[in-house]
Amino acid sequence: MTNKKINTAILIGKGGRLKAIYNCAKKINNLDIRVVISHKKESPGVDWAKKKGIESFYFRLTDFKKQKKSREEFYKKLAEILKKRKINFIVMAGWDLILSNEFLKKFPEQVINIHPSLCPAFPGLDAPQQALNYGVKYTGCTLHFVPDEGVDTGPIILQRVVKIEPKDKLEDLEKKIHKKEEEILCEGIKLFADGKLKIKGRKVILINKNQ
Repeated sequence: MTNKKINTAILIGKGGRLKAIYNCAKKINNLDIRVVISHKKESPGVDWAKKKGIESFYFRLTDFKKQKKSREEFYKKLAEILKKRKINFIVMAGWDLILSNEFLKKFPEQVINIHPSLCPAFPGLDAPQQALNYGVKYTGCTLHFVPDEGVDTGPIILQRVVKIEPKDKLEDLEKKIHKKEEEILCEGIKLFADGKLKIKGRKVILINKNQ
């Protein structure tokens, strides 16, 4: 394990994967969850994080728009908030907003995102419903780096496959995907904290530090 301190921000929507991330982070000595931020109007994850003693709050683009402020100003302020807390690792878990290129330049190779499909299939919102509508037999989830404004197009860290049964409704499929999401989130976060991930073009290389 690297001795580098991994000061982590979790960007969430409702916070459905937050508990799994928290439980995983507790087992990683050099990783500290500094802040949890939601862009939603309401989020159970914000309240849950506060109960765990983690700084947690809302940061909504809609609030900026009401003040006639731009998307650029929104992300400039978000970057300032994270830099002030010395954040060097960002986990997007349900954050549905596209991070700006200017924001991402301030956190190079430090942002990962979990997406509920086997990328590059079904990017964007409502991926499980897209999979059902398309009639595929298998879908899954993808953990990937976020280098730019591309929607779920970043270099892939880990993926897991989920079989779609004929009887599966949306909630059934989402439940299966969420379980796999939690698995690869924990695995990927540990790999990052251990300094074992390297981006090489479109690929993420797993570094074996014992070699």
